[in-house]
Amino acid sequence: MKILVINAGSSSLKYQLIDMETERVVAKGTCERIGIPGGKLTHKAHGETYVIEQELPNHTEAIALVLKELVDEKAGVIKCMDEIDAVGHRVVASGEAFTKTTLVTDEVMETMEVIKELAPLHNPAAILGVNACRAVMPGKSMALVFDTTFHATMPEYAYLYAIDYEDYKQYKVRKYGAHGTSHKYVSGEAANYLGKKPEELKIITCHLGNGSSISAVKGGKCIDTSMGFTPLAGVPMGTRSGDIDYAAAEFLCRKKGMTMEEGLTYLNKKCGMLGVSGISSDFRDLCAAEEAGDPRAILALKMFGYSCKKYIGAYMAALGGLDCIVFTAGVGENTPTVRKDILSDLGAFGIVLDEKKNDFKNDGAIHEISAADSRVKILVIPTNEELVIARETAALL
Repeated sequence: MKILVINAGSSSLKYQLIDMETERVVAKGTCERIGIPGGKLTHKAHGETYVIEQELPNHTEAIALVLKELVDEKAGVIKCMDEIDAVGHRVVASGEAFTKTTLVTDEVMETMEVIKELAPLHNPAAILGVNACRAVMPGKSMALVFDTTFHATMPEYAYLYAIDYEDYKQYKVRKYGAHGTSHKYVSGEAANYLGKKPEELKIITCHLGNGSSISAVKGGKCIDTSMGFTPLAGVPMGTRSGDIDYAAAEFLCRKKGMTMEEGLTYLNKKCGMLGVSGISSDFRDLCAAEEAGDPRAILALKMFGYSCKKYIGAYMAALGGLDCIVFTAGVGENTPTVRKDILSDLGAFGIVLDEKKNDFKNDGAIHEISAADSRVKILVIPTNEELVIARETAALL
């Protein structure tokens, strides 16, 4: 069985073709600048990289170009479309409409149109990707795999906000979380690495990147997560503020003469590490500036580490103990200084970092970085969200 995984953005599209017998990626690539002058497809297969520069006026033509490359005599990896058994689409937010991976139908897509406002930067793009694939691959089985469904196991007392309950019932304003496919993958891989069943473990997974979220996973199920109604909540991120007093946000809007919509853009795109440091949202730039002694870069990284540490402490209490902490995603996998900062001064809770083990170059393997006397295992596990999407799609079929 071969599954084509699609992750559509508003002007981009990433894809992987995965052979499920071996779970090997046989081809992958990215379409850039869809609907913008200067379109480009970068396709990787057979250990080679193929670049095609041509205008991509919409997602349908982008998908058509991807399929053309997949069957190309030189760059292709299949002989015909029949070799693709199904398509799995990454979707950020499901709301309460979907609590599991769902087969694409006309009725499902009508519901997607209704809930697209839950993730206005992501869901409309996913809808474009699905519709494009249905246009180019009519009759092909397709599945929606949601970032939020792993968090659907949170208890009501964890996901509700303390607002009028009738307003929750009518408007579905509650915590949904994000990065669910990543949290699911690395928590499962941690259980495999430790040689235990997921049901036996209490794990905190830290997906740290330009967008970051932390989840408490008990018995293989999410019981809480740091992101909320949208990906704005939680720890400070590359350009997102993370948790902030609502009254402070309203105060800023009044003082800066911003509408509510402009205020949300400000909190999503001009705050976080970028806003505090005044340098960059990229942790590599911040770490370099920290080494050079820049005080605001030092402050930004301290704020990030402190916030992550607080969530770890809170989730240890929510879990009633802790067996393992997992770091993953771009920052979590590649930035030893950030991991060290987050884990400092946690020895009283049985969390002890081995600084020598922590100082490694990411090679795609699982690394155990806990000290010998640490009661809690500390792992760095490369995430693989595309594989989760392919597995979920295959399981649905």
